[in-house]
Amino acid sequence: MTALAQLPFAQAHPLAIAPGLRALRCLGPIHRVRTPVGDDAWMVTGHALLRQLMDDDRLGRSHPEPDAAARSGDSALFGGPLGEFETEAADHARMRALLQPHFTPKHMRSLAPKVDSLIAGRLDQLAEHGSPADLHAEVALPVPILVICDLLGVPYSDRDQFRALVDDAGCVNDRARSEHGLAELFGYGMTLVERKRAHPDDDVISRLCATEGVGDLEAATLSMQLLFAGHETTVVAIGLGTLLLLTNRDQWQALLDDPALIPHAVEELLRASPPGGLGIPRYARTDLDVAGVTIRAGDLVLLDIGSANHDPAAFENPDHLDVSRKETVHVTFGYGPRYCLGAALARMELKAVFAQLIPRFPTMRLAVDPATLAVRSDALANGLVGLPVSW
Repeated sequence: MTALAQLPFAQAHPLAIAPGLRALRCLGPIHRVRTPVGDDAWMVTGHALLRQLMDDDRLGRSHPEPDAAARSGDSALFGGPLGEFETEAADHARMRALLQPHFTPKHMRSLAPKVDSLIAGRLDQLAEHGSPADLHAEVALPVPILVICDLLGVPYSDRDQFRALVDDAGCVNDRARSEHGLAELFGYGMTLVERKRAHPDDDVISRLCATEGVGDLEAATLSMQLLFAGHETTVVAIGLGTLLLLTNRDQWQALLDDPALIPHAVEELLRASPPGGLGIPRYARTDLDVAGVTIRAGDLVLLDIGSANHDPAAFENPDHLDVSRKETVHVTFGYGPRYCLGAALARMELKAVFAQLIPRFPTMRLAVDPATLAVRSDALANGLVGLPVSW
């Protein structure tokens, strides 16, 4: 019997696809693998199949026997099943109905001037710091935190506290740390809800508290889910996107010469960021036959969006960064009924960051060999630990 591929795949360079993943991908769009905690799972790497399964209600996040379910890791949030098996669809629909009004195009447009101002302020501080500097610490990390704090109504002065709780809750290799961090994070959320009920303001938490039928626990849960998801992935995208541009100087120069390419560039940077995570976990709710294999009810299925975004069947020369690329079928924000609610906000932040960063620091360059850059291995999103730059 052929040994199963063991996750995670070793990655020698922060921008390179792991050789083990590249070899696996050549064998087809779906593969039997072993997770870091020793459980068997299916990994989907093909773009077309991944989109098909993202839009298939026979896959979900819950499991009828959660204690017996295969796990992708030790994260309390994403390492195993979530939610109630019998009511998952209804619960998910309610969650989206409650949160969707806060992410409408009109509301996102109203946020744009504030986002631009927050980014300009961080770039002022970067300039004051002087060259060299850590772009991760000065820009990539604080900008999404500033934005999500403003949107939710979370005090920015609490950033170190909730950032530590988010890091703990998202830890993929220490179950006790993750569970403790998650409990503390939702305790913090309950404290915020109590404050907003007493002193409401124009922010998401206050509006959730004012919504009929939404109790304190639900408001805190939704708010902390947004706080958790609403900044970490954007932190990663800013860091890796900047690294991609700085290691492809012709593409940096193209955006300097023609800022109108920024929207295309953002989509390309979202697509081109290298696969590094374990994939989005789903559980089969019934038996299903796909791509020549039978997935059994209860099986863990990992949807590897990074690999799908580098599928040569979907993207010409997929490992090449091209900021003028017109294909917009990447799956970074998912697809189908679970498409990321915050996609428009993330796009807005990324467009604003690169629209300001590149012309303000046209000579920016990496201050170290990119091969030496460390990538986080303990988090759900495998972002950079630091990004030293000079100009």
